[in-house]
Amino acid sequence: MAEKKEKLFDQFPGISYDEWRAKVETDLKGADFNKKLVWRTNEGFNVQPIYRAEDIADFKTTDSLPGEYPFIRGTRTDNEWLTRQEILAEDPAEANKLALDVLNKGVNSLGFKVSEPTEATVAALLDGIDLEKVEINFNCCPCKAQDLAEALCEYLGARGAEKKFHGSIDFNPLRKALRHGAEVSPEITEKAKKLIETVKNIPALRVIAVDSVLFCDGGAYIFQELGYALAWGAQWMTALTDAGLSADEAASRIKFNMGVSSNYFMELAKFRAARMLWAQIVEQYKPASTDAAKMHVHAATSKFNQTIYDAHVNLLRSQTEAMSAALAGVDSITVVPFDTPYKTPDPFSERIARNQQFLLKEESHLDKVVDPAGGSYYVETLTLSIANEAWKLFLDVVEKGGFFAEVSNGNIQKAVNDSCEKRHTDVARRKEILLGTNQYPNINEKAADKIVAKTCCCSCGDKAEGNGGLTMKRAATDFEELRLATEAAANRPKVFMLTIGNLAMRLARAQFSTNFFGCAGYEIIDNLGFDTVEAGVDAALEKGADVIVLCSSDDEYAILAPEAFKYLDGRAEFVVAGAPACMDDLKAAGINEFIHVRCNVLDTLKAFNAKLLK
Repeated sequence: MAEKKEKLFDQFPGISYDEWRAKVETDLKGADFNKKLVWRTNEGFNVQPIYRAEDIADFKTTDSLPGEYPFIRGTRTDNEWLTRQEILAEDPAEANKLALDVLNKGVNSLGFKVSEPTEATVAALLDGIDLEKVEINFNCCPCKAQDLAEALCEYLGARGAEKKFHGSIDFNPLRKALRHGAEVSPEITEKAKKLIETVKNIPALRVIAVDSVLFCDGGAYIFQELGYALAWGAQWMTALTDAGLSADEAASRIKFNMGVSSNYFMELAKFRAARMLWAQIVEQYKPASTDAAKMHVHAATSKFNQTIYDAHVNLLRSQTEAMSAALAGVDSITVVPFDTPYKTPDPFSERIARNQQFLLKEESHLDKVVDPAGGSYYVETLTLSIANEAWKLFLDVVEKGGFFAEVSNGNIQKAVNDSCEKRHTDVARRKEILLGTNQYPNINEKAADKIVAKTCCCSCGDKAEGNGGLTMKRAATDFEELRLATEAAANRPKVFMLTIGNLAMRLARAQFSTNFFGCAGYEIIDNLGFDTVEAGVDAALEKGADVIVLCSSDDEYAILAPEAFKYLDGRAEFVVAGAPACMDDLKAAGINEFIHVRCNVLDTLKAFNAKLLK
């Protein structure tokens, strides 16, 4: 007799969405379901608090397998992504020495920056490197890409290694226009075609770069990076096939260098959507093989959300970012070292960056499973939602003349800069949190001494005439300028918490105010509480306070705030923590400074800096 196995969930009745929704609305006690539980993304669609099997029942995307068109689940049947490290050295021999060292530490993809692309330079860089086992990626000025390609061909040809080599040359003639503002040269297609023809004997060398990582680092939203990346790649496909190359030849030479931000599930879904949409775009050019429709993606963790203060939090950000990219099945990953915002990464930070990927491989075994998010009701829905928004943007760019034209007239740069500005406003108002910068700062940390200016020796970085380029301004920059100004001041402002009245409220508001003023790097003096406002004011002045923050309950402010303000009599700045109902009455009494959750933290602190830093 066969053993009967009891199924745990058979003991519970099935619950419909309507029943669940009714229970939730009861628990919300009259609060609006959509306002409380539905999240409106920056990508323009809503995210629900729950997803069920019926939400993806009609999705065709769930039918494919990893390695199958349209590659939403991956272009490979494994998840062995490459761990890439950028080699930071000007001298080729020194760069080679560093490369050989990191190859012995687990890296299997290298990034070299080349300033003088000669065969001697290539030979020095690649000396002793097993080209069958290591991916080689070259970054150089676009005007020198052809020379580099010829030098590489000579080097590999002399050694019969054309078929062994795999890697890329980052030919991006739009970089100058995107970064600094200029028209895209009409000659770039001819140069790209010549470049592809030059490397025809090196089948695994990709030479046309779609560097959408610029948009990610420039503050773009996820759908913008994806939509513009697709438009960029599609324009290259059109230009190159019109120039006489086959769809297979063109597609096999394009490499997508994409960014990855800390929006964990959204970024994971972005890469899945990217492969699906790119496959469908390439398919329209009628390639001979579906392999041509495989998107080759390198992911780099974001620089936009990196911070100078509390810089080790950058490790947490880049770890989740690398995890998103790994689970999404990208081909290679660069983890940007945590100290990048303020100096050239050192051996320690580079080691940590490498080890972040090794943790994902060797301890978490993420390389042992392909597309683990496949079939997830939530991630599958996110994937199609992001795809829809990115596709709308892609079509809009195409209808306006294509990516090159939109870059030339500055529309792409303006759109990304507008998003960047919006995100900076969100950071200023704490709608977007940067831990350690605009929330929970380490108030005693100093950063001025660790900042080392970095310069770019590439001539492509020269300011160009034309439409404005991408601002490339990190999210934390404004707050960092604020704190650096505090550090440079002769006297560090002191903020005194005058805690009084209701115990719970005064503690909560003192903590809020400590975080608030700590974002400017002020010295914070907290207290257990005072029996009278006079005692609190006297204690504050004895400590040399520049700002006194009254921390109590809304009900008590009506009496305590006017008393404290009158007794202080202008001997220090007076602030009320909160937005009490009696605010108008307090303003009528001359009290004008209030801090609360709806404040623009940055603007408020800038105003205090203007008063206090003299």
